[in-house]
Amino acid sequence: MATDKNILEITRKAGYEPKENMGIIVKYAPENLSAKIADFFSMEFYVLQLCQEELVLIPFGVFSTSKKEISLQIPYGDIKSVTVVEDGLNYQISITTDTDILRLTTQQKELSDFRSSGTLTIYSEGLKISSWHKENLDRTLEALKNIHQ
Repeated sequence: MATDKNILEITRKAGYEPKENMGIIVKYAPENLSAKIADFFSMEFYVLQLCQEELVLIPFGVFSTSKKEISLQIPYGDIKSVTVVEDGLNYQISITTDTDILRLTTQQKELSDFRSSGTLTIYSEGLKISSWHKENLDRTLEALKNIHQ
């Protein structure tokens, strides 16, 4: 399992300056109901990490390998708008640039301990068990919505 510290380390090694406690687990948003059903069984997750100058998308699998890669980086200056809307048990995040719209989905925190992405983010400190996705979700979504406002 990836910890918040692993994410920060990988992001720094890739040459970015991550903001602490500003990363969440996401997937690419499905286009329709059929894709939603198929996507339910997919374990293709990413960490959306806010950095000082850009957003980066890190494939979740890099945390279990020696491979350090960033799938996508979007400088804040290229972002025209970000919208976050509730979508069933998830939030849909739409990031609009001059040339494209990136649509992601992330699990709401209330049930994340019981769903696939939430279980990937569980950590323990002594007797306390928690999830960094759940802890970071509200502040990360708020920061995303406030880009360029």
